[in-house]
Amino acid sequence: MADPIPPKRIFPSSKIDAQAAAHVPSIPQTESEAYKLAFQDLDFLLREDLRPVRFQLELLKPELFLNEAKIGSTFVFYGSARIPEPAMADALIEAATNDEQVRIAERLKAKSPYYDAARKLARLASTCDCDSEGLRQFVVCSGGGPSIMEAANRGAWDEGQDTIGLNIVLAHEQLPNRYVTPELSFQFHYFALRKMHFLLRARAVAVFPGGFGTFDELFELLTLIQTGKVRPLPILLFGKEFWTKVVDFQALADEGVISPHDLDLIHWSEDADEAWDYVTRYYEANPHPQPVQTAPPE
Repeated sequence: MADPIPPKRIFPSSKIDAQAAAHVPSIPQTESEAYKLAFQDLDFLLREDLRPVRFQLELLKPELFLNEAKIGSTFVFYGSARIPEPAMADALIEAATNDEQVRIAERLKAKSPYYDAARKLARLASTCDCDSEGLRQFVVCSGGGPSIMEAANRGAWDEGQDTIGLNIVLAHEQLPNRYVTPELSFQFHYFALRKMHFLLRARAVAVFPGGFGTFDELFELLTLIQTGKVRPLPILLFGKEFWTKVVDFQALADEGVISPHDLDLIHWSEDADEAWDYVTRYYEANPHPQPVQTAPPE
């Protein structure tokens, strides 16, 4: 006689109980808000007191989906949502209605080649094979919006590869761009959780000209590496003319508020091929990065 095989579980799953709850007879007691299953009660989940639970859910959901998709590492792209694709740059100028708008449109047009650079770099990253464990490496990840984000997702799409979009609810509507893989298109309420997911699997980050959001993402990453919270990784900063105009990095070192070697965290780049070559050489030289140290060695 074969040994008995015990069941995997003895309690019904939440899905089964949810189906059963949908067919409960309607009486005053079952119609009350209190009677709803907690995980099906949207009003309850949106209470102020439930913020810690929503934090956890927003951390957990993308993590589970990315694990199931066998995403081992990502190549993250940060950049403006306003820089036009080169083919659309002239249309932006033509749509301007005054001299100031024309000036701004022309400055944006001057940065439009970065759309192509982001797209090409994403294509190069998307040629990576799975590792020995079947995990996909350097999967392209962006904020999922337009412009530079679209270019990154589009580059991976060009190669027939999946691509991740981490969108966020904003006061003005921002839909994911059409190159994001639908099953890997996530929407966030909390900026903090979104930024955490950008970096949890990141093994390289390309930063293109951008505004407040791009600054926030770049400087948080630099701070995390500077303080030892994140191990070093390639940070490719595209557009040296732009960045050195809007941020005087050297002055920060000269004033003593950062160390001179902190400037080495940044790799300046203008060319997608050179940038990808830098990433590959970086990991050839550092195949097994040292773990982050939370305290100085004794």
